[in-house]
Amino acid sequence: MKLATRAIRTGHQRTAEGEHCEPIFATSSFVFESAAEAAARFSGEQPGNIYSRFTNPTVRAFEQRLAALEGGEACVATASGMAAILATCMGLLQAGDRILAARSLFGSTTMLFDKYLARFGIATDYVPLSDLDAWAAAIRPETKLLFAETPSNPLTEMVAIRPLSEIAHARGCLLAIDNCFCTPALQRPLEHGADLVIHSATKYLDGQGRCVGGAVVGDVKRVGEDVYGVVRTAGPSLSPFNAWLFLKGLETLSLRMQAHAASALLLAQWLDAHPAVARVYYPGLPDHPQHHLIADGPRDGPSAGPEAQQQTGGGIIAFEVASAHPSRAREAAWSVIDATQMLSITANLGDTKTTITHPATTTHGRLSPEARAAAGISEGLIRIAVGLEDVADIQTDLARGLAAGPM
Repeated sequence: MKLATRAIRTGHQRTAEGEHCEPIFATSSFVFESAAEAAARFSGEQPGNIYSRFTNPTVRAFEQRLAALEGGEACVATASGMAAILATCMGLLQAGDRILAARSLFGSTTMLFDKYLARFGIATDYVPLSDLDAWAAAIRPETKLLFAETPSNPLTEMVAIRPLSEIAHARGCLLAIDNCFCTPALQRPLEHGADLVIHSATKYLDGQGRCVGGAVVGDVKRVGEDVYGVVRTAGPSLSPFNAWLFLKGLETLSLRMQAHAASALLLAQWLDAHPAVARVYYPGLPDHPQHHLIADGPRDGPSAGPEAQQQTGGGIIAFEVASAHPSRAREAAWSVIDATQMLSITANLGDTKTTITHPATTTHGRLSPEARAAAGISEGLIRIAVGLEDVADIQTDLARGLAAGPM
């Protein structure tokens, strides 16, 4: 089946009630026919439901569907995207291991690595995302996991997944790709050699800003056993109701991602020509440093070109507000944000509603000024997650703040 069909049809095991829509199994536990059956379930000798912390039919339907879309053997759903990253690290790493990560990461991911995993003896080294030579040079004997977002949050920087996977595997490391910005509708990292795909399902997989969740996709051993074991024991589990909402979100994923990307390209082109904008970061623009990693058009399978890995530029744009006085860059960015009347001032993304935020004081606000500078997060930077409103209305709303010109 093609991707759009898999997003609608995969994972639903129809019950004896004959329902057409996937049911929500809102139950904490399950009943066994006998003590022997209970024992067989708990020991793993017999498959089946046990307890909704780690076995629930609605959650399982979401996991099977997302695994089918990403092309993975197994998927484990979690309570949030950050829980997915934590469960991955706890399941696959131990004290003394090191993570090699891109310097361009979501702020909470960096905090997880540096503030919490470090307490348990798992250290993290950072390199520029797109510099493959830097990745290769920074791997140590203790390095076990390479971790990257591509495109990155919020600057939409990209790394070529296939060469990076070859670097990782040549040194005995795993490669995990955070695919939150693209989803399998636009990019499938496993097809390009990645071992693990991480999702904040909260974003585009839901698509309407309704609930929080996450997922890890990969092979049966690492994900289906190691990561699953962490979720079973520690309990960062996805609720059945949220899983059901994500199932409904996946049904329209392909259509939504194409619409987000089409509007984002038009908006990025408009911003790129605006005199009050100093710079636009969007992979769909020809001057983006990794524009060659974008395919020419829709696909369903491996990339058409030798380098292309992403179908479109996606729905995220970042731009620098022009400012004659660097000390007033934050003021200039905030004035643009505050002048909007329709856009939602929130750090979430992937919604039908366009959102706007100031990364330096929100998503990356807990990082030190030095860490933000190293990641390219300036005071004048604004991130827009383009929704599904008419792009002319989004443009009109942004124009209110940009009309005043450079501050």
